[in-house]
Amino acid sequence: MYVLSGDWSIISSPSPKPYPHKPPKCSNCAPLFMKTYDMRDGGPVIHSHGMESCLVTMINSLSKEFRITHMEMIKGIQGHGYYDELVIPIIENTAYENDLTDSLAKAIEVYPKTTAVLVRHHGIYVWGDSWISAKTQAECYHYLFDAAAIKHHHLGLDWSTPDHGPIQNVKGFSSINSVIKRVATKAGTVDSNFKLQPYPRCVVLDIEGTTTPISFVTDVLFPYARDNVGRHLSATYDSAETQDDIKLLRSQVEDDLKQGVLGAVPIPSEDAGKEKVIASLVANVEAMIKADRKITALKQLQGHIWRTGFENNELEGVVFDDVPEALEKWHALGIKVYIYSSGSRLAQRLIFGNTNYGDLRKYLSGFFDTAVGYKRETRSYVEITESLGVDKPSDILFVTDVYQEATAAKAAGLEVVISIRSGNGPLPENHGFKTINSFLEI
Repeated sequence: MYVLSGDWSIISSPSPKPYPHKPPKCSNCAPLFMKTYDMRDGGPVIHSHGMESCLVTMINSLSKEFRITHMEMIKGIQGHGYYDELVIPIIENTAYENDLTDSLAKAIEVYPKTTAVLVRHHGIYVWGDSWISAKTQAECYHYLFDAAAIKHHHLGLDWSTPDHGPIQNVKGFSSINSVIKRVATKAGTVDSNFKLQPYPRCVVLDIEGTTTPISFVTDVLFPYARDNVGRHLSATYDSAETQDDIKLLRSQVEDDLKQGVLGAVPIPSEDAGKEKVIASLVANVEAMIKADRKITALKQLQGHIWRTGFENNELEGVVFDDVPEALEKWHALGIKVYIYSSGSRLAQRLIFGNTNYGDLRKYLSGFFDTAVGYKRETRSYVEITESLGVDKPSDILFVTDVYQEATAAKAAGLEVVISIRSGNGPLPENHGFKTINSFLEI
């Protein structure tokens, strides 16, 4: 075994075996391991030449990433759940392994949430917080590659969609637009000036005022969270999840007090006793809800409170009547649909998993919350574009009811339409965006 220091110099090396064995040589992977250590805070790295990791990069030789969703083993990948879309970058192989270092570093930089990088025709690099985490994730990745590269592809099924239905165009990787264009051309003579309006590759939907009445959020969800904060914190106070919620709230309230935010009150230390801590937390949360603040500390706690409400059948998600039909239509066309809301990803899954039209999550490919950024910031939509891996931002259609969100998304290059629903706020005159009253108009 070679032992290297942080600056890559050799601290110790294995003793050479007697002739005719060749003298030992440090692995050509060493620069890649070290680069990963540097960029991912020194976690263990496993490099595999597993056949599945090679095959999955060969299904589409032009693809720069592997995507899969709605598979149980995704839960074994750090930071991912069953309903999330797992995205792994693919880099091109080189004749010498150490020449991969720069492209590996670039992939890690562009995909900050990934814990693996695939190398086409070669294998995979996987890392984790511990050797157990790295090994477990390597096993899960290879399971998913086997399911996708061999089983799904052999059966003509699309592993990147929630229901894993038939691939829209099994013989190739043509988009649905090119299929429709061929059909339109075959149907009759097409005018030379005719231009087919392309479908978006992805649709990103806001919730409040877009898929769901604002009144459901303001009159049902918010009051439920407000009225049950104390009960929830008392019942779950010692759990790791609630302690994490409290830690986030403490940090947020400390910042609020420094900035003089209205309604913020100090949270006493644990020594003051559970009841006093909970009382101060309730006061702060009530003030945050009243101000409709879009902050992670509040949204995370609300999601956990709402989960209890949905589990006890005290809550049911509400969507507009046109939403289920539109989701089903887009899904059939191979258009991937994502949700982007200020509410936590947990809260989003709860709403769409328990609606007045049943479980709609089968039509959704993923969820974004304020972890990617605030909805009125252009950078947030740049981050979403990079996460979805589209060729250009205009491949994404964003639907929202808020003018400032529409402006931010447009500045990032996305196509945008504004949803006009009963109860929504007014828009500025001459706002310049297309508007719809129903998803069926899209």
